[in-house]
Amino acid sequence: MDLEKLKKRLSAYKKEDIIFTTHTKIRALARNMNLEEVRNNIINPEKLVFYREQKAENVDEEKYECYFAYSENHCHEYILILNRKIIIVTIIDINRNWQKIIQGLKK
Repeated sequence: MDLEKLKKRLSAYKKEDIIFTTHTKIRALARNMNLEEVRNNIINPEKLVFYREQKAENVDEEKYECYFAYSENHCHEYILILNRKIIIVTIIDINRNWQKIIQGLKK
């Protein structure tokens, strides 16, 4: 799947379809991240600049590591599981040059 297809797929979900794991809620609190902002990034994925598919545990699921860019030195990384809902496994606030991270992942 290419980036535009994933963006289109994410935008088809509604806010009610997004489920935060307990781990994600704890990480958001510890990292001072707003869960409503995370929801908005997912259903309005214009900030999504890179993704990488990961191995899902169940055959009816897809798992993605997604990067949402705010600036050259700030982005959010979310691990998402897609099925009938979107399960957010974890979220990370990256406050450094994230492009180097993505370049390393592309190799």
